[in-house]
Amino acid sequence: MRSWMNMIKDLTIRPKVKQIRKSPQYSFEEDLNKPLSRQMVKEILSTSTDVVFREFFLQGKERISCMLAAIDGMVDKNQLDQFILKPLMVDLAGHPEMAQLTIANVLDKTIQSILPGLELKKISKMGEALDAILSGDAVIFFGESIEALVFGARGWANRGVAEPITESIVKGPREGFSETLRINTSLLRRKIKHPSLRMISLKLGNLTNTDIVVTYIEKVARPDIVAEVFRRLGTIKMDSMLGNGYIEEMIEDNPYSPFPQIAFTERPDVLAGKLLEGKVGIIVDGTPIVLSVPATLTQFLNVNEDYYQRAMVAILGRFIRYLGFFLALLAPSIYIAVTTVHQEIIPTDLLMSISAGQQGVPFPALLEALIMTIVLEILQEAGLRLPKPIGSTIGIVGALVIGDAAVKASLVSPLMVIVIGLTAIASYAIPTFDLGLAVRIIRFPFMLLAGSLGFFGISVGLYMLTIHLLTLRSFGVPYLSPIAPLRIRALLQDTFVRAPWWALKRRPQLLDVEEPQSGGKGKG
Repeated sequence: MRSWMNMIKDLTIRPKVKQIRKSPQYSFEEDLNKPLSRQMVKEILSTSTDVVFREFFLQGKERISCMLAAIDGMVDKNQLDQFILKPLMVDLAGHPEMAQLTIANVLDKTIQSILPGLELKKISKMGEALDAILSGDAVIFFGESIEALVFGARGWANRGVAEPITESIVKGPREGFSETLRINTSLLRRKIKHPSLRMISLKLGNLTNTDIVVTYIEKVARPDIVAEVFRRLGTIKMDSMLGNGYIEEMIEDNPYSPFPQIAFTERPDVLAGKLLEGKVGIIVDGTPIVLSVPATLTQFLNVNEDYYQRAMVAILGRFIRYLGFFLALLAPSIYIAVTTVHQEIIPTDLLMSISAGQQGVPFPALLEALIMTIVLEILQEAGLRLPKPIGSTIGIVGALVIGDAAVKASLVSPLMVIVIGLTAIASYAIPTFDLGLAVRIIRFPFMLLAGSLGFFGISVGLYMLTIHLLTLRSFGVPYLSPIAPLRIRALLQDTFVRAPWWALKRRPQLLDVEEPQSGGKGKG
């Protein structure tokens, strides 16, 4: 019994240090902080066939044995040939500068006057050498020196810059993040050309050593939020860090809430806008998804195209999305409550039409709705996982065929098919995938409450949902801000409505940023 209780405790209570599995003890881990050893590096990496060791000699005042170590497929071979091997072995042979080389001065001379290249630095520890090689750089060892030279020559294949599929727009830039970290940071730099933009590099994952960049604007972001981001990232102790989802689940405030508490985007312009509002971005190498914190509920219902359209068009779009959010959440529940508990509020003609459609249907409205909603979820999941040409066909044809067959077989009423179809269409108006998933989860408890207690059950569900949202925090910021606590200026500027650009003279007051003035101009 005690073992079962301990297992349940481990699965439900998060430790202060967020570690999902114990790290193994590696045989060479004790040597990583020791002075650099060329032979030890070769012994550790020589069993991997993709690691290339190129040995050669430099003939200076002394004959110096050299070795270049790099990973095939992660370095640009042309750079290595043209800027390392060719200058050292061919171009500078017999040069007066080479004649002065000794094992004592070879690193300094090489950096200062022999090798070209933007990224050249000296290292002196085993861990630095292994990390550089495994990250895609080339390391040059000179004799038995305890120092080596790192040459930045990363050159692996990448997807390049393309338009994100999940955040397509009509007006606005078409570029999106890729899986390469430095491409992503450069795209952000192109949007914010200011020295206050900070990019701090970290590494997470004991085995993967994944590169992470935390980015924020120093004069805008609150220092306590920035410090909290670094603190939470520092508590993560994991073997693997293969994507943003690992970080998101480890640093969110409430892991048991269905609502997303960390925003994400694939667009540089969206991330730049969030940083200008005082938020902090987390860029993970190997994924085009970039996280941003803190997050509020209202921002998940806004899209970046709101800021490229005229204000009136943006307001209409937001109204439609908010309406879609409530319909996706409550439409089946309202139908169940009306047809099961509150038939007296239905007009007589409509009641007769509903009764005629339900004749011969063997299930109550609640069971009808549950069956059709589950079928809808299956179709959505199937369409999402199948290849694109087949997925869209399954979603449309499957819904039409199954819905028509179910009505003809008197398994569900025609109006129920209409309600579930309206619910599906309304859910597609929710712009953020994570918020859509939360609505899909919460929809089922609301249906059960409506089937048992009618409108009173829906009211109880809304009351409990409101309490839950009021208790949520994202890095200390209330999740319902600026609705609760109420901030009139932010509510009227950029929440349910989007004021014209000439009226946006201050930054959003969600985060109490240090620099409230956004530089907006007055009209005219």
